[in-house]
Amino acid sequence: MSNRIGAMVGYDTDVDILEKFRKNQELGINSCQICIWNVDIFKSDEHAEKIKAAIAETGINVSSLWAGWTGPCEWNFTAGPDTIGLVPVAYRFTRLGELKSASDFAEKIGVKQVVTHVGFIPENPSATEFNGTVAALRNLCGYMKKKGQYFLFETGQETPITLLRTIEAIGTGNLGVNLDTANPILYGKANPVDALDVFGKYVMDTHIKDGFYPTNGMYLGHEARAGDGKANIPEVVRKLIVEYGYEGPFTIEREISGEQQTADIIHAKKLLEDAMAKI
Repeated sequence: MSNRIGAMVGYDTDVDILEKFRKNQELGINSCQICIWNVDIFKSDEHAEKIKAAIAETGINVSSLWAGWTGPCEWNFTAGPDTIGLVPVAYRFTRLGELKSASDFAEKIGVKQVVTHVGFIPENPSATEFNGTVAALRNLCGYMKKKGQYFLFETGQETPITLLRTIEAIGTGNLGVNLDTANPILYGKANPVDALDVFGKYVMDTHIKDGFYPTNGMYLGHEARAGDGKANIPEVVRKLIVEYGYEGPFTIEREISGEQQTADIIHAKKLLEDAMAKI
């Protein structure tokens, strides 16, 4: 059962990835997503070899590469639409190239799924930003398809139906969803249980996270320990497995640091184990 439970692992030039993997395994966690925001790493064979060596030594499963990009990025409702992901036209071309580099890096380390936030995808399918974003993603997905890879949308800034519409509009067949169980709540877009009715068949990886809805129009809701917020994680787990035949990992994400982060990851692992044991 614990082989289906993962945790996020951040990587940068000063990170000992082998130590990170071993710490996860000490917690009984044998899967992970690797999150990289430093785009220079994507062009480095040296860093790819370090990660491959750590995978070989520990046997840990790396389910997805979470790929960041350069330029401004504000996680709010005011500057967020103009700075996050591929939607803002000012940064789209540069970030498209960076995501292709992430695809190359994922291939080097033997990972088939690349995840990122696309941004505040417009509800209106006639909007210029919608069509431009679809064109960029179609180009990226065509590039990745030749490598046998899948591009995964990190849920959050878009409504579930907009996400489904975007997947259908791109139409390359190698698209999926990385369901962050908190983000639809934090952005005030949906609850994750009902969102599965819209895009459940596309879920290929997860971020197990919790939180609360926004209480004003400018800032996201706040994150919480798994089980303490509005996400109803046990029902998400049940619905994914029973109704959609999900066989992928449940990857814990807790966006704090230190001892409390470790304690909350252990708590989330127990929550997931209990939920799966009831199925």
